[in-house]
Amino acid sequence: MSKITILTEDVINKIAAGEVIERPASIVKELVENSLDAGATRILVEILNSGQDMIRVTDNGEGMSKEDAQLSLIRHATSKIQNDQDLFAITTLGFRGEALASIAAVSQLSIVTKTEDALEGFNLVAEGGTIISSGIVAAERGTSIEVRNLFFNTPARKKFLKSDAVELRHIIDVVTHYALLHKEVSFKLLHENHQLLYAPAVEDMQSNIASIYGSSIAKEMLKVEYKDYLATIAGYVAKPHRARNDKTQQVIFVNGRLVHNVDLNKAVYDAF
Repeated sequence: MSKITILTEDVINKIAAGEVIERPASIVKELVENSLDAGATRILVEILNSGQDMIRVTDNGEGMSKEDAQLSLIRHATSKIQNDQDLFAITTLGFRGEALASIAAVSQLSIVTKTEDALEGFNLVAEGGTIISSGIVAAERGTSIEVRNLFFNTPARKKFLKSDAVELRHIIDVVTHYALLHKEVSFKLLHENHQLLYAPAVEDMQSNIASIYGSSIAKEMLKVEYKDYLATIAGYVAKPHRARNDKTQQVIFVNGRLVHNVDLNKAVYDAF
């Protein structure tokens, strides 16, 4: 009979990372959400080999201090909540303090960040969750996080990834969905230095839809609004002749969070 043993911190971190980071798109999602929480108005996502070789997300948000950058790689270290009462008034996309720690645990990661009042930027390099170098660098306000060689230390995880085309599609969907919701933020996605998406900051949702899906589709969208004491619902639906037989093009956000719910998707589809 096998004896019960206490797992090492390294193994614990790799297991925990698997709960947060399933594929390259998971990293893009977490980093984009961090950028939005930092108040960014410009977000650039760059990827190589469908995100398996490199993912870089650069923003013009508030940046991090040297101390915060170092703490960001420690699991459950977060600036989003301070006590249990804050859990009932969360206004940010991230709050668990797991994203960067999980990403760092299964990749080679570097951070370049600078706050508005800092004279210089700060650079940190980590491998497998361990910081291997850090120092002062020239940088503009904001943060750039680069992730290389995803799952380099957990090769079995790579076997669960789909084809390059499928993994790339997941990344495109993540960036597209957040660009749709945040019309006030400029998004750009580059793959192998080729632009796949550019959504400039605009004032109205219809213009945002046009920049992402094209003006011909935007013109065919109908605005929907509903409000009562329980909830406010707002969005756009396509005219009937644009309807699809599947629900893959439904994008639903609840309280600013992207949700995938079969019952909700079916309700919208049936009503339409």
